[in-house]
Amino acid sequence: MTDQHRLRSLRTPALILRRRDFGEADRLLTVLTPYQGKLDVVAKGARKLNSSKTGHVELYTRADMLIHRGRDLGICVQAEMTAPFLPLREDLNRGAHASYCAELLDRLTTEGETDAGALFRLMDDTFIRLSLEADLRLVVRFFELRLLDLVGFRPELINCVVEHEPLLPEDQFFDHTAGGVVCPRHVLRTASVVSLSVDALKLLRHLQRSTWKQVASLKVPTRTHEEAERAMLGYVTHLVERRLQSVDFIRKVRNLA
Repeated sequence: MTDQHRLRSLRTPALILRRRDFGEADRLLTVLTPYQGKLDVVAKGARKLNSSKTGHVELYTRADMLIHRGRDLGICVQAEMTAPFLPLREDLNRGAHASYCAELLDRLTTEGETDAGALFRLMDDTFIRLSLEADLRLVVRFFELRLLDLVGFRPELINCVVEHEPLLPEDQFFDHTAGGVVCPRHVLRTASVVSLSVDALKLLRHLQRSTWKQVASLKVPTRTHEEAERAMLGYVTHLVERRLQSVDFIRKVRNLA
């Protein structure tokens, strides 16, 4: 293989975040790779039943891909699924949470980031956890906080974002616009502010500073989950400047349960 061809070709593990129809028989994929970051690639003929790619470019899976780089879009020449994460497609609730995590990462990252190893490991680990764990909300909150750290939007959970003094052990508020917790003495009650109990703040702090192994066995009351979720969803919605479609999907699935 010549040096020029090597530069135009890439063999890589890839996590499939988005998939849509493209042309007559192709699929356009948004994939996350560990070294080239997020890429848009065309899987030629993937919608044909007799295509070698059919079944290997499913959503929320990991595949080994050979990608030829084009001027605008890459071309997925070969694809072999290496981790199917079947529960994400067989269980509607797990799939809904996977769609949220994939959509959030897609919205908070740009194409072609070359230092994407940590993002790739986080997304891969999250697909694994969403396939196995019982508390999907816990998995998602952990993912959100890790992702926000990696992309430079770490929420402030230790000090008041207004005066920067340490927070007292009391009920607080979360300000989506300010990007963190505001104490009762400095809160301006606007549409971007939601209440946050001591227990919900403790949960978010624990998730922010701990490894998954340290938090995996937590038993979190539904009300605490709901408060933490409201704060984090408001914050990420502010960051991406639009409502994530997958949030409504999750709520519809919950209503069916």
